[in-house]
Amino acid sequence: MPSDNAAAVSAFIEGAPPGELAEVIADIQKLTVNEPKLLGSVTPAFQKYNEDQLSTVKLSGSGQNVLISPYNALGDGKYYDVGTQKSFTFDHQIQKASDVQPYTHDSEYSDLIPSLLKSFSTHATEHYPSATYTVCPTPSNNTIALLLVSNKYSPANFWNGRYRSTYLFAPASSTLSGTIHVDVHYYEDGNVRLTTTKNVPEMKLEAGSAAEVVRRIAGVERAYQEELNRGFGRLSEGEFKGLRRQLPVTRQKVEWEKIGGYRLGQDIGGGRTR
Repeated sequence: MPSDNAAAVSAFIEGAPPGELAEVIADIQKLTVNEPKLLGSVTPAFQKYNEDQLSTVKLSGSGQNVLISPYNALGDGKYYDVGTQKSFTFDHQIQKASDVQPYTHDSEYSDLIPSLLKSFSTHATEHYPSATYTVCPTPSNNTIALLLVSNKYSPANFWNGRYRSTYLFAPASSTLSGTIHVDVHYYEDGNVRLTTTKNVPEMKLEAGSAAEVVRRIAGVERAYQEELNRGFGRLSEGEFKGLRRQLPVTRQKVEWEKIGGYRLGQDIGGGRTR
């Protein structure tokens, strides 16, 4: 059924690994050569992928990347960026921007947002050299979103990775909450993918200043990095170690191509005879 195919294609798109959407699209086109209009029918999947993954795009006339998210969406495929004060149209399938225009977004937090953006920029530059970030009011205008994504792609070495974080700050209640996602894909002679999510529970801030908001964010991310390091250590010494072939008691490798010539008691036992 066409609807089943559309659902399957949407799942492939939404689950595309970091930096590999174009490859996924190319594979889908090969698999659906008899349905050339299928990709055009799953635009919502492309939009969901780009907004969920905080996809980045470079605007014409600017050397700076900007973010795509549900928080800075204007509708009808249009988005805006606070830092560059531009609006633009975004093609979700080819991930290109067009119709770049000057734009200022009115908000009751117009004084607070620039301070948050400045502090958040310092944090991002210090800890995530390749990061793209923004600060903008949410559509409800009750909270301010602080968004950051850092991509590192190394297809020549068969791996790609993405770190992204979303924080919501409510000035009225001086509370902060958020979510951190890490997604790494390694595909040399296999296919291994790590995806992990950290939910940051709501926390009460003392003053609710821009400096305090970013300081608390930095503390959360530092603690999560340490948690990930411990987790990788446990994997290396636990689950991964259990998957490895154990050496015999002699601590020497068995030459499997010569297994037929071994004298079990003497050769594998280290040369001991009874």
